[in-house]
Amino acid sequence: MNRLFRKIAALAVPAAAALMVFAAVASAHVTVSPASSSTGAWETYTLKVPSEKDIATVQVDLRIPAGAAFKQYEASPGWDVTVDGDKVSWIANGDGIQAGQFQRFYFTVQNPAAAGDIAWNAYQHYADGSVVQWSGEEGSESPHSITSIAEASGGGTHSHGSVDMADNGTMTMDEHEAIMEEEGNSSSVSPMLYIALGISLLSFLLAAIALLRGKKE
Repeated sequence: MNRLFRKIAALAVPAAAALMVFAAVASAHVTVSPASSSTGAWETYTLKVPSEKDIATVQVDLRIPAGAAFKQYEASPGWDVTVDGDKVSWIANGDGIQAGQFQRFYFTVQNPAAAGDIAWNAYQHYADGSVVQWSGEEGSESPHSITSIAEASGGGTHSHGSVDMADNGTMTMDEHEAIMEEEGNSSSVSPMLYIALGISLLSFLLAAIALLRGKKE
């Protein structure tokens, strides 16, 4: 029996390792949160950029969705910001985002007046000149983030979860912590992660059944 368990464990270890690697890749996307807001709200969004390659990310371009209006951004040390129409660019004036690191950028947008989903297309530039386009549909290798805009329930022009920025364009610590809490509550998991989990569990189950059958024979 112990020998059987050792065989099953030997199969389970590589399956688990493959799942963790796949999960890390599947979740390491450029994302914009929160995933939901309301019509007309001045929402403070968070752009999260992980560096997936062995070289630094030196620029990120974000396209503001149609119907939404870019308002302001929080200054990030080591980064310059340019706004050209619906294109907002964060450009590193230092080392950029190194391998194994990520950076968060904060900005405020007034949501569209009409309810519906808005897509955030982002373009990640690496130091070697390569560009990763995060503009695909959900489930693709490089999906864009989606924010669902619901009809406002009435009241002011700010959404329930939005945070007002100070007049000088900077945030207080309380405002920053509120955004971080909201981002954690609204973060989504890629469907590819669930697919990988199902495949790994199925493979492990089939291997265990095969071993049990072999032992009976």
